[in-house]
Amino acid sequence: MPIALSSLSIAPGGASSTRARSRGRSALPLLRAYFGVVSRLVPPLARRQAERLFTTPPGYAGRVRQPVAARRETVVAGRHDVAVWQAGPAPAPAVLLVHGWGGRGAQLGTFVAPLLARGWRVVWFDQPGHGQSGRGPVGLPDMVRAIEALARTHGPFDAAIGHSLGAAALGLALRRHLPLRRVAFVSSPSSMSEHARAFARLLNLAPRVHDAMRRHVEQRYGVRFADIDRLDDLARVDVPALFVHDVGDEDVPIAHALRLAARMPRARLARTHGLGHHRIVRDHAVVAEVVRFVAGADDIATDLPPLPRPAPLY
Repeated sequence: MPIALSSLSIAPGGASSTRARSRGRSALPLLRAYFGVVSRLVPPLARRQAERLFTTPPGYAGRVRQPVAARRETVVAGRHDVAVWQAGPAPAPAVLLVHGWGGRGAQLGTFVAPLLARGWRVVWFDQPGHGQSGRGPVGLPDMVRAIEALARTHGPFDAAIGHSLGAAALGLALRRHLPLRRVAFVSSPSSMSEHARAFARLLNLAPRVHDAMRRHVEQRYGVRFADIDRLDDLARVDVPALFVHDVGDEDVPIAHALRLAARMPRARLARTHGLGHHRIVRDHAVVAEVVRFVAGADDIATDLPPLPRPAPLY
């Protein structure tokens, strides 16, 4: 039963565009039927193909034009050459923008101009295996290594803003002592194990195939999912943190942000309504409030944009 796995855009936790998600949904019934059969008949093949999907970023159909004129550079992070852009005066305090799975650095371009206007130097990049940073396979540890490499070459960073799996990578980097003064997590997942289980359910993988895939990915990257998911480690991260999450996010439910914010001693949570997992990083109210927080504001709204008060009853 031949199937062109490389042409599919299946990305639990969020494909990067409506077009990519639509392609993934249309291919899903065939994909589930395929893996349902192969998981039973040829488990090693099912494991290899599932792992390939799990570690290959989906296609991106969003904006790729850089938000402002920027200096383009390349930074080596492990086995990846990472494409990096920066704008703003070199001596200025720096903010790092970290996109998520299947995205691009330019996806967070809405933050660039407001940060530059406040006098920051802004650094953004294509994650390993994404855009101009080559191709996969890619795992969360590669994303963490990219952040740490950029801290050495383009830091120190005063603050960072991460979206989706990029926010999760920022959280891991903080647990590994990345120095930051402030950090904003937008639509951040809290568990790699949950992500892998959701992926297995999506593809209709047999439990033994899912377990074999998890073990193989852990061996490849030298870290267990259970170690990535040790959220109690966040209690030692004494950095002001802002979590922004949409209450209707279908890719990463808001429960993830609640778990994360509850463990960080200096965290606060701002909810959005109707923005979902992707539009949230383009919303002007969200961008303005995140930039205010990065600049030092503490009076952050709990709802973005602020919900209108009910009309008085007469």
